[in-house]
Amino acid sequence: QVQFVESGGGLVQPGGSLRLSCAASGIIFSVYTMGWYRQAPGKQRELVARMSSGGARTNYADSVKGRFTISRDNAKNTVYLQMNSLKPEDTAVYYCNGVSTVYSWGQGTQVTVSS
Repeated sequence: QVQFVESGGGLVQPGGSLRLSCAASGIIFSVYTMGWYRQAPGKQRELVARMSSGGARTNYADSVKGRFTISRDNAKNTVYLQMNSLKPEDTAVYYCNGVSTVYSWGQGTQVTVSS
């Protein structure tokens, strides 16, 4: 059974930083391109960052480029999202999942950017 467990969210002021983690189980993690997604209230879920299986290639949504950094540790089956210079519009529930193959969603982790 594939499972993703996201953590690290919270309440942060604009301009602040957070580091999200996502532990995966039930898949051969190291062969998958992994992504971080987010869903804000009333909006569709969007892919904001992705990293290739070996970590050599990354892509970011324009809205987070230069502020967010995705990384992964294949030995720990974990993918990370370092978020800097956070803005109120980054407020959302953040999820990780595959990109080419999307599995059942985890519970996500809430990120709230507010003063």
